[in-house]
Amino acid sequence: MKKLLFSSILLGFGTLSIIAQSGTKSPYSQYGLGILSDQSQGFNRGMSGLFQGFRSGNQVNMQNPASYSAVDSLSMIFDAAVSGEITNFKEGGSKVNAKTANFEYATALFRVFPKFGVSIGIVPYTNIGYSYSTSQIIGTSSYTATTSHEGEGGFRQAYLGMGYEFFKGFSLGVNASYFWGDYERSVIMTSSDAYVNTLRKEYSAEVSSYKLDFGAQYRQKLGKNDFLTIGATFGLGHKLNADPSLSVINIDTQTGVAGITIDSISNGLSIPMTYGAGLAYSHNNSLTIGADYQLQCWGSEEYPMVNEVTNNYELSKDFYKDRHKFTVGAEWVPNLMSRRFLNRVHYRIGASYATPYYKVHKKDGPKEMTVSAGFGIPLVNSWNNRSVLNVSFQWVNRAAENLVTENSFRVTIGLTFNERWFAKWKVD
Repeated sequence: MKKLLFSSILLGFGTLSIIAQSGTKSPYSQYGLGILSDQSQGFNRGMSGLFQGFRSGNQVNMQNPASYSAVDSLSMIFDAAVSGEITNFKEGGSKVNAKTANFEYATALFRVFPKFGVSIGIVPYTNIGYSYSTSQIIGTSSYTATTSHEGEGGFRQAYLGMGYEFFKGFSLGVNASYFWGDYERSVIMTSSDAYVNTLRKEYSAEVSSYKLDFGAQYRQKLGKNDFLTIGATFGLGHKLNADPSLSVINIDTQTGVAGITIDSISNGLSIPMTYGAGLAYSHNNSLTIGADYQLQCWGSEEYPMVNEVTNNYELSKDFYKDRHKFTVGAEWVPNLMSRRFLNRVHYRIGASYATPYYKVHKKDGPKEMTVSAGFGIPLVNSWNNRSVLNVSFQWVNRAAENLVTENSFRVTIGLTFNERWFAKWKVD
């Protein structure tokens, strides 16, 4: 039975990997590795991704694998979500709206033996997707030059994680991920003048690597019904075994003949060291309040780009910058044991602020501010009283001086299916 169960889980996640990448239409996804996913899940997306000190045996907190040790012996937890997003892009006096609908993630959690939990899942790491163009008059002529920008792709991770409580209150965990993905970006310069050549630049890369993330949690009882949980995480930074390339295609508009030059950089992409810490205070299994801080050390990494002086495609140390993220959030459940439905609902709220991890034209990229709210709606029937429908609402603002301003409204719907799969029936 256990072998059949494990095989079914692997097959399900293998199928989901085809559609697991979320999408975006942000022009900011043309920079770096794309738009970073916060990797939050249904239970904490309404809290703007609060996770460091969040510890529950009823939810999959894959962002801190130390939390896996909290799962009880009878639980088999599946968690998956989809989202819909409306974004308004504003630059100068121009405004454009865009819509996306995405499959977000899929995770599972179960206990192997006492104080030892195991989780598997697929989550996005970054998303790339944009298409826009700019036009201008050439000098005093009547000809128009147009530059088109297009890109798609992204990176994601399929992980296997485990967490163990070494002694009362103290747990350690690790996620080992297969990290993969690619991107295709192009810049096409054309002219209405039939005698001007078309220039096309194509940037591409394909990644097949690994990712390791570690977590720790310590839970201290403060009173009869009060607990404080301190969490910390560390992500290993390293090269991604990818050879990004730049193809420059110069097309003679008169003859149709194309001249092509290709440059590539060996092992030219990387992910940074990541450090995080936070805490969560819980009272009477009803109120949880927490705060997180995360540092991604992008500033010590290099990124492939064209040198404006030498015109060579090479690694630059002046593109990335360290990213800081601050998150606060809270969850309130009036009374889990109440017969009134509204008293058993999880009410969530949160906010976060993150600095950019790259530069645009040698100036800081967009800062990101998020405000969230959400609900955890218990699903109760004759055979299940622990599953939860998670609904969250997020407003996300990305903005930088003299660049595009983005305002997004995102709705995420997730189902945490929590079933007692390992209980033995007394009567069959």
